Amino acid sequence: VLDRGRISIAALAVGIAEAAFDRANSYANERKQFGHPIGNFQAIQWMLVDSAMELEASEVMTMHAAHLQDQGANTTKESAMAELFASESAVKICDRSMQIHGGYGYSRDLPIERYLRDAKLCTIGEGTSEVQRLVIARHVLKEAKPLKLAHREHREANVDPLRLAGGNVQQQ
Repeated sequence: VLDRGRISIAALAVGIAEAAFDRANSYANERKQFGHPIGNFQAIQWMLVDSAMELEASEVMTMHAAHLQDQGANTTKESAMAELFASESAVKICDRSMQIHGGYGYSRDLPIERYLRDAKLCTIGEGTSEVQRLVIARHVLKEAKPLKLAHREHREANVDPLRLAGGNVQQQ
C-alpha cells in the first residue's frame, strides 16, 4: 500500500515541479532586464538547466517505479527512491522558480509560492525524506546492485559498456 502511495506522491511532485519549471522558463524568456530576456543571463540559465535535469530524472524514476509496480514487482526501494528524489527536486525547482520570478514569485499574485508549499508537503507524505532514506538504505545494503533496470538484465556479462556506447576501446 505504501509503495503505490509513494509513487503517487512522486507523480504529484513531478506535476508541481513541471508547473513551476514551465512558469520559470516562460518568465525567463519574457522578462527583460538591461534590454535582454533574463534567460540570456548565465545565472538564470544554470537554474533552468538544473531544474530541467532534476525534473526529467524525477519523471524517469517515477515512471520506472510505476512500471515495476504494474508488472507486479516489489517496488519498495524504487517507490521510495522516486518519492525522495522527486519531492526534494520539486522543492528545489519551485525555489528556483521563485528566484527567477524575483519578488513576484514570492507574492500571492502568482501560484509560485503555492507550488513551493505543495512541493514541501510531498517531502512529508507517505513518510518523510528521512524515512525514505532509511527504507532505501535497508534495500541497498542487502543488494549487490542497487538498480533493477531492464537494459542491465539483458546485457551480456562479457560485453564492454564502452564498446556499446560506441567508444573505441583498445584491449591491453
